[in-house]
Amino acid sequence: MDLDKEKSQQPEERNTQSRRTILKALAGIPVLGLFAYELIEKKSYFKKTKPNLIKELGLEDIEVPNKIPSAAKGDLLRIGMIGFGNRAAQLASGLGFLHPDDMENRRKNGRLDDWLAQESLNVAVTGICDVFDLNAEKGLATAGNKVLSGGAKHSGLLVKRYRTYQEMLADDSIDAVFVATPDHHHARITTDAVKAGKHVYCEKSICLTEDELHEVYNAVKSSDRVFQLGHQITQNVVFQQAKKLMKKNILGKITLIETTTNRNTASGAWIRDIDENGNPKPGSLKTIDWDQWLGNSPKVPFSTDRFYNWTKFFAYDTGMLGQLFSHEYDAVNQLLRIGIPKSAVASGGIYFWKDNRDMPDTLQTVFEYPDRDLTLMYSASLASSYQRGRVFMGRDASMNLGGSLSITANYDSKKYEQKIKDGIIDTNRPMLTISPGTGSIDAVSSATEKYYSSRGLTSTVVNGRTVDVTHLHIKEWIDCIRNGGETSDNIERAFEEGITILMAQKSYVEKRRVEWDPVQRKIV
Repeated sequence: MDLDKEKSQQPEERNTQSRRTILKALAGIPVLGLFAYELIEKKSYFKKTKPNLIKELGLEDIEVPNKIPSAAKGDLLRIGMIGFGNRAAQLASGLGFLHPDDMENRRKNGRLDDWLAQESLNVAVTGICDVFDLNAEKGLATAGNKVLSGGAKHSGLLVKRYRTYQEMLADDSIDAVFVATPDHHHARITTDAVKAGKHVYCEKSICLTEDELHEVYNAVKSSDRVFQLGHQITQNVVFQQAKKLMKKNILGKITLIETTTNRNTASGAWIRDIDENGNPKPGSLKTIDWDQWLGNSPKVPFSTDRFYNWTKFFAYDTGMLGQLFSHEYDAVNQLLRIGIPKSAVASGGIYFWKDNRDMPDTLQTVFEYPDRDLTLMYSASLASSYQRGRVFMGRDASMNLGGSLSITANYDSKKYEQKIKDGIIDTNRPMLTISPGTGSIDAVSSATEKYYSSRGLTSTVVNGRTVDVTHLHIKEWIDCIRNGGETSDNIERAFEEGITILMAQKSYVEKRRVEWDPVQRKIV
C-alpha cells in the first residue's frame, strides 16, 4: 500500500484491517496460545474494541488441568494378572512395575524419568497366570522388581505363578485381577472372577458372542465388584477438553461421525510370529499349555501362527472391530453417549493379506441412530498408511479428535457467518486447536504404538509432564475399589460397545443388515 493511499484511509478502516490481520494470524494457534496472547496484549486496540475469538465463543473456561488428583488412600491391594503378553506388561507399567530389561530400555531412550515420577498406587502384584512359560517368567520378574514408580517400596510379598486362572481365583489373598488374555477368554474369566469376589479390569474386547456378553453383564450387575473395561482415552487431557467443547455446542447439530483406521505393516495386520530379525518367535507344546489356551474354542493342532496371530481368526477375536474399532466407538460413546445403534451394515474383504486369516483387511461399517439423527461410520484398511483421523461433522463446524484436537468452521455456517465475513474466522484453517502434547513421538518405537499415540491412547501431558493414560485409567479403577463410585468404562459402557461390535461382526459374516431389538435385548 502506498503512503498516500494509507493516509487517505479512515482510522476505523485501518483498525479493522489490523484486527482482521491479528485474528487471521491467531486462527490456527492453540487455545493456550490465545490465552497467553490475551495476557500479553491486554492494552491493545484489539482487546479494547472487541472480545477475541475465545471469549466470543464462550471458551474462557476451557483450561488445561495442571495436576492429577492423588490416588485414593487405602490398604495395600493384591493384584493378580491373568495373561502376561505385551499388553499385560503395559498394564503392569501403569500399576508401577517394570521388567528390568524394559527399565533399561526406557533409560536409554529417555523415557524412564516420566515413569519413575508416576504416582504409586499402593498395590502389589502377587499373582501371575499365563499358559506360556516364557510370558509367566517375564511376569514374575516384572512383579518382583524392587524398583517401583513413585519411589514406592516393594511390599516384599512373594509373587506366585498360577498354572490356571481358576487356581488364582480360588486364592483369597488376591483382591483384584487384570484379564489380559486373547479375547476369546475375556467374558468367561471376567464372569468367573466376579463370582469369585474379585474386582476386574478387563482388556477389550469384552466378548465374542451375545450369550457371553449377557452372562458377564448379569454377573457384574448382580455383584458389588468394580469393573473397568480396558480403554483409556477418557483420561487424555485433550479428550477432557473435547467434552467441554461439546457442551458449548461449537459444532452445531452433529449428524455424521467418521472414524477410521489405516495401518500398513505386517505387525499392524497381526502377523506377529516372526521377530525383527525374521526368525520364528519361541513357543512349543513343551512351553505352552495349548489345551488351556484354546479354552472353549474349536480344538485344532498347535501352531505358533494361531498363538501369536490369534487376532486373524474369528474363533478367538472379532478382528479389526474388536481390536481397533472398539477404541473408536469408546471415544465417540464417551463423548456423546450414543449407546447401541438401531442398525449396522458392514462390508469388505481380504484384499491384500492373502494368508489364512478370517479377518478382513479392508472393512467399512455404517451404524444408524435414527433417534439421534446420527450416522456413525467406520472405515479401515490394513494396506495403507494414509491417516484420516476421527471426525465429528456438525452443521457449523467439524472436529478432528485424536492426540490433539482441531475445529474448523464450515464456510457456509450460519452461526459463524458474520465472523467469517469480518475475517475473524478463516474457514481454510482450524479456528481452534488444542495440542498440549502426547510426549515425544520419536520415542515411540513400533508402528502400532505410533498409531495408538496418534489416537490419544498412550499418553497425555499434565503440567508439562508426560503421563501414561493407562496408568490414569487403572488409577480410576483402583480409586473406585477403595472409595466407591463408577468407573468411566463400567459394565454399561462395555455392554453397549459389545453389542455394537457384534452387530457389525454379524453383518459382515452373514452379509446382511442387522438390527438391535431393545425389548428382547438381542440382535436380529
